Amino acid sequence: MTISRRSFVLGAGTTLAVLAGTPRLVLPWRRRYALVIRGGTVFDGLGGPGVEADVAIENGRIAALGRKLRDEGAIEIDARGMAVAPGFIDIHSHGDGSLWEDPRAESLVRQGVTTIVVGQDGSSRAPTGASSAADGDEEGHRFQNFGALWQSLQSLRPAVNVASMVGLGSIRGIVIGNVNRPATADEIARMTQLVEQALADGACGASSGLEYTPGAFATRDELIALCKPLAARRLAYATHMRNEDDHVLEAVDESIAVASGANCPLQISHLKTEGPRNWGKLDEIFAHIHRARGGLDAEKTAESHKESPRASKHGSSRAARSRAASKRVPEGEATPGIDVAFDRYPYIAYQTGLSNLFPVWSRAGSIEDFLKRLDDPATAEKIREETVAKVALIGGWDNVEISGVANYADAAADGKRLGSFAKLNRMEPYSMAVGLLQRGKGNVGMVGFAMSEQNLDRILAHPRGMVCSDGGAYATDGPTHKGHPHPRGLGSFPRVLGRYVRERKALTLADAIHKMSAFPASRIGLADRGRLAPEMAADVVVFDPSTVDDKATYENPFQYPVGIKAVVVNGVVALRENQRSTERSGEGLPVRT
Repeated sequence: MTISRRSFVLGAGTTLAVLAGTPRLVLPWRRRYALVIRGGTVFDGLGGPGVEADVAIENGRIAALGRKLRDEGAIEIDARGMAVAPGFIDIHSHGDGSLWEDPRAESLVRQGVTTIVVGQDGSSRAPTGASSAADGDEEGHRFQNFGALWQSLQSLRPAVNVASMVGLGSIRGIVIGNVNRPATADEIARMTQLVEQALADGACGASSGLEYTPGAFATRDELIALCKPLAARRLAYATHMRNEDDHVLEAVDESIAVASGANCPLQISHLKTEGPRNWGKLDEIFAHIHRARGGLDAEKTAESHKESPRASKHGSSRAARSRAASKRVPEGEATPGIDVAFDRYPYIAYQTGLSNLFPVWSRAGSIEDFLKRLDDPATAEKIREETVAKVALIGGWDNVEISGVANYADAAADGKRLGSFAKLNRMEPYSMAVGLLQRGKGNVGMVGFAMSEQNLDRILAHPRGMVCSDGGAYATDGPTHKGHPHPRGLGSFPRVLGRYVRERKALTLADAIHKMSAFPASRIGLADRGRLAPEMAADVVVFDPSTVDDKATYENPFQYPVGIKAVVVNGVVALRENQRSTERSGEGLPVRT
């Protein structure tokens, strides 16, 4: 099957708003488009019902949409019985972690993802603080500034588009280091200047990781100061909050206070309530968000979920219950508020470093400092007490799965539940965890099983929720087929469409597509992506709503999803009937506001 190596120019067409009453688009001349996707149910990304139509593409842009377009395509894709949607935008991705190793980004493209938003959790590849480009760490793919990052992506030509936030933890590391102390006024001024420059160079927002060092050492006032440059650009502050378990409500309030103080939008990253004793806090979290937004959610909920008969087949009952629950949120005083939204991956387990079970204060300084404290009589017992309490919160050591080890001798632990593996080896679980960290020099990954699926239904369905993976890019062959990753890096978007739309009916198909396309595009200033309409960038996914599903599991993560029939990136077919193109057509996406 031949795959085009051409790209396409802007043409004229109609919009989806008039498709329902238009028998077809008729031009006074016949032309040949580079690509036509025929006969699918087209969802424009804005949350409305799908409409049967053809999509014509030329020079990387949507050229026309209409019923039964007369003009032919050099390549034609038969989408009858399929959904045709804007390419999915992963609003919280770590896919850049392996992009220079393997720019094919196989697990992303095969999910229908065409754009990833990186620089998350307070860590970004730029800036580095180097005095010149020559002093940057380009071999480690860290760049002096965002301009150098975009230039590197242009040379790399990855398979997907890449937008990036600036990491406030990275900024703090440049100016202060991994030190547990407040910033001085001079340091805050220097950090703010770095944020300003990053945004001027095309960063699409700013992120924090307040459970990670050095970001955890930032005060609220520091965060407000560093987020103020976002206000004029209306770009979001995205935060991995300071706490996602016992103190999650306080963390939500801190996040709201930062965005309010900076007068910028707020994006709460991978919203969750960890540990069974905290699952019941979700109503309160929604109430806090509702009040912060000035009491807007109940109105939005009613308006944004008007369903067509077609859409209602994909989840009306549970979606209606979610809407009713959202309306029951206490409204309080409806006052002008801030723009708050959040994202979440469709799994009940999270992934992080094993060291993050250990208290933040113990991780100050270098890795060597942390590892010494584990054995230091002055600190070892306190670290143990706090770590064991954290593990008890999520349900015990068997809710901790090892998901990557740096020390080859510990390879047998990869993919094992730590409690059971320790018992098998006649060891105490805490001692085994410490040993793994010491032998791996702190580089050990973990998956923690700590969340409720009923809460996940509600988070995904909430009008202010959108879909992310919080995962990396992998492949079943080549340099990224390694370790034991969380399945979210290979299955998040098809899993939402299969499990949460089709099976659990937590949300409608149209809503799910909106949360994967136009909604995230609007959060990061991507004005020409996330929608299927004339003149928009031609990022498109074609999938079968009746079969789309994830196959990656915690036990066997290296499995691609099913039901994704075709993916188009910037007008070039990247995937068709499970066959990948050798041409990579992604690009860096600096945001200019």
